[in-house]
Amino acid sequence: MAARGSCPGCGSTALVEDAHYAQQQLVCAACGCVLSEGLLTTTYAEEEHLREVAYSQSTGQKEQLSRCLQRGIRRVQDLCKVLQLPTVFEETAVSYFQRALQHPSFHLVSLEKKELLGGCCIFVTCRQHNWPLMMGTICSLLYVKQELFASVYLSLQKELGLSVPALSLGDLVKTHLNSFRLFQHAANVPAPFVEDKEKMVARTMQIVELASETWLVTGRHPIPIVTAAAFLSWQSLQPAARLTCTFARFCKLAGVDLPPPAHLRLKELLEILLRMASQLAWLRVFNMDKKTVVKHIGDLLQHRIFLLKNAFCLEDEEEQRAMTPGEGSPGSPPVAAQEEGCPSEGKRQHEGGPRPLLPPCLINPRKRLRTAAPSASDSAITGDEPISDSEIEQYLRGPEEIRAFRKAKAWP
Repeated sequence: MAARGSCPGCGSTALVEDAHYAQQQLVCAACGCVLSEGLLTTTYAEEEHLREVAYSQSTGQKEQLSRCLQRGIRRVQDLCKVLQLPTVFEETAVSYFQRALQHPSFHLVSLEKKELLGGCCIFVTCRQHNWPLMMGTICSLLYVKQELFASVYLSLQKELGLSVPALSLGDLVKTHLNSFRLFQHAANVPAPFVEDKEKMVARTMQIVELASETWLVTGRHPIPIVTAAAFLSWQSLQPAARLTCTFARFCKLAGVDLPPPAHLRLKELLEILLRMASQLAWLRVFNMDKKTVVKHIGDLLQHRIFLLKNAFCLEDEEEQRAMTPGEGSPGSPPVAAQEEGCPSEGKRQHEGGPRPLLPPCLINPRKRLRTAAPSASDSAITGDEPISDSEIEQYLRGPEEIRAFRKAKAWP
C-alpha cells in the first residue's frame, strides 16, 4: 500500500507500509530505508491503558547496571564518606570496582568476597594517593578477618595488574597513633596519662628506627613493633607517673588491640636499650633494669649511633684478645682455656659480654623436631619388599645375557 511523501535518503516516492514482526513500518521500496517504525507495548499496565511505546525503547538498548554492581557502588561510596575521602578517591575506587566485577576471575566468587572487593578498591586507591589508611581500619568497617581481606586484596592486585606502593614505616607510625585516645582528656583516661601527640609520634619514630637498625623489624609484622615502641615512648615522656602502668592497661586506655607478639617485641627493645645504657658513663654507676632504663630513653636515643657501635662492635677485639697471649705472661693460656678453668667467670663473660648485632632468629633459633632413628627391625631386609618401577629394569635380562646364563648353567 503506497503512501504520500518521499524518501529522505534517495528521494524516491515509492514508500510502502510493511508489517514486519506484526508491527507497521513505513519503508522505501527503492533503498529499504525505514522512515517510521511501529509502536509496541512493554508492560501489562501500558497494555491496559492502551499506551504505545516506540520500538527502539522496547529493545533494551538502554541497559541498566546489575543489582550487584549498583549495590557494590553504593557500598563503596558509603565507605568513602565514612572515611571522609576526597571525591577523586571515590571515583577511582568505583572505577576499580567496576573493572573487578567485569573480570572473569571474580564472576564465581562468593558474595562475601564480592562485598570485600569494594573495601579492597578503596584500600588500593588510598595507597596509590599516599593516603595513610590501614588494613585493620577497613576490616573493622566491613566486619571481616584480615586474612580473608588480604587474600582478596592480593587477588585484585594480581588480576587487574595494579601498582600499589608500599606504606613507609613513618607513615605507618603516624597512622597507627592517630587511632590512640591518649591525646585528649577523657573520662576513662587519667590526667597524668594524657600526652601531646607530636611529642609521642616523634619519639615513637625514633624508637622504631632503632628497632629497624637492630634487626627487630626485618621479616616481621610492623604493628606489634609500633605498639611496643609507642608504649615505651609514652612511658619515657613522664616516667614518674607511668612506670607502674602495664602494657595491657596502656592498650586498653588507648583503645587499641594488643597484638600477641607485642610483648616479645617489647622485651627485645628493652634488651637493646639495656645494652646501650651499659655504654653510657653516667649510667654505669646505677643498677639498670627494664623499668629504670625507660627513664633514660631520651639520652639513649640522642647518642644512638655511638652507643650501638660500642655495644655491638667489640666482638672482634675480644676474639683478638683471646687468640694472643696476655702481656707480661708469655705462654699464658687463651681466654677460652681460662674460661674452662673458671666456669662461673667464663659463663658471666659469655652472657653479659658484648655480642654481635644479629637478627633475633639467629640469636634464638627455633628448635627443630628430631627425626626418630630407624630401629633394627625396620632396617632388616627380609626379601619380601616390593620392587619399584625404576628398579624392575635392573632385573630384566636381554637375549645375550640369557644365552650367556644358560651356557654358564650348562657348564659341568
